[in-house]
Amino acid sequence: MLTSEHFRVSSSRAKAEGNGWHAFATLFLSILFLILPALAARATEIQSVTSPKGVTAWLVEDYSVPVVAIRFAFGGGSTQDPPGKEGLANLMTGLFHEGAGPLDSEAFQIKLDDAGAEMSFGATRDGIYGSLRMLAEQRHEAFDLLRLAVNEPRFDQAPIDRIRAQVLSGIIANENDPDTVARNRWARAVYGDHPYSRSDQGTRQSIAAITQDDLKALHKAVFARGELHVAVVGAIDPETLKKKLDLVFGDLPQNPALAPVADVTPALAQRVEVSYDLPQTSLQLAWPGVKRNAADFFPAVLMNRILGGPFTSRLWQEVREKRGLAYRVKSSLVNQDHADALIVTTGTRSDRAAETLGVVRDVVKRLAEDGLTEAELAATKKYLIGAYAIKNLNSSSSIAATLVQLQLDDLGTDYMQRRTGLIDAVTRDQVKAVAKKLLSSEPSIMVVGPPLASAGKG
Repeated sequence: MLTSEHFRVSSSRAKAEGNGWHAFATLFLSILFLILPALAARATEIQSVTSPKGVTAWLVEDYSVPVVAIRFAFGGGSTQDPPGKEGLANLMTGLFHEGAGPLDSEAFQIKLDDAGAEMSFGATRDGIYGSLRMLAEQRHEAFDLLRLAVNEPRFDQAPIDRIRAQVLSGIIANENDPDTVARNRWARAVYGDHPYSRSDQGTRQSIAAITQDDLKALHKAVFARGELHVAVVGAIDPETLKKKLDLVFGDLPQNPALAPVADVTPALAQRVEVSYDLPQTSLQLAWPGVKRNAADFFPAVLMNRILGGPFTSRLWQEVREKRGLAYRVKSSLVNQDHADALIVTTGTRSDRAAETLGVVRDVVKRLAEDGLTEAELAATKKYLIGAYAIKNLNSSSSIAATLVQLQLDDLGTDYMQRRTGLIDAVTRDQVKAVAKKLLSSEPSIMVVGPPLASAGKG
């Protein structure tokens, strides 16, 4: 997705702040390595729990605080929106708090407050996600409300109209937002007529066309045990959890009724220009990605960090610290169910956008042609191993989310114990090879702002 940076920065200021970032990074890593063992120990004691009705969850028992967090995912997100009904999944996930079973919207939310629970739902392109965080002593009330939301959402007309109006208001506001316009145009350019090219929010017309029957049909199609992944963290034992799993999910149908979605290769070697008279220009570049289960995934992860990670990466040094062109520049490996890419994003003063684009392309070209140093490889391995806990295991909710993602990626309950070894095993030649494979292609480029005076080719 497009990242727009709104700033003005001088070279001296960027360098001064860069020194501050280095100091912060050193302190950050020092603290990280002190707390890492406790965080990792808690999260890696994963039990696979299966209920009598066959619902499986990964459980991390933790009684340090009297809280339970559950996170779950169903396969099939906004890609399941029917043509002409784009935005259906997004609208549906805004309605699970708005009444279920015998409780209308107001009664449901009062019960949720009384239970001291926090419930949320959301849709991505590839999945419907839900979560619930509750006090352990009130878990019975909280789980019963989750049961109602999952199995018996009401989709009453008044809440539908109210949430639809909120979504429509956002769509109308975004019609004049450069970032949203650019993101939608980019998606159409790189994904063509694939469902990934469509807006998750939908359009004025598609949102208006969604009916109560559409919402019920999507819920019935998606909410099934066959594509369900669940993780639970906190003060709950396996036997109690088994009962709760059957309570919440045990009566769902076994198999979802999902429309097939094809894999797609993002279209590269094109220029997408979204012209706005702005003092800042946003830049986004896309190269081929690597699948999560590919043999060269970890070499690609290391390469990506060397290219565009925070503080010490090549892009950070060349774009921000040496030239003061941007506050932020980063690269990301983007893995979706049906497409993969490596994305670089930054933003700069419009009168220096062509220069910034040229620097980015030059950094990428040099990494593709020359590879990396042993010092870069060693430092990057150390960071990736140490930073995992602080990014993914710093709360019960984040641990639950991480465990669900590990299930979706089919990585096994022992992944966190294996991860360090997988990273350590990567060689310099492997990283160099994946850099050449991915970064030698001609990227797609998006420019949001005034037209560039020059192409910034390199």
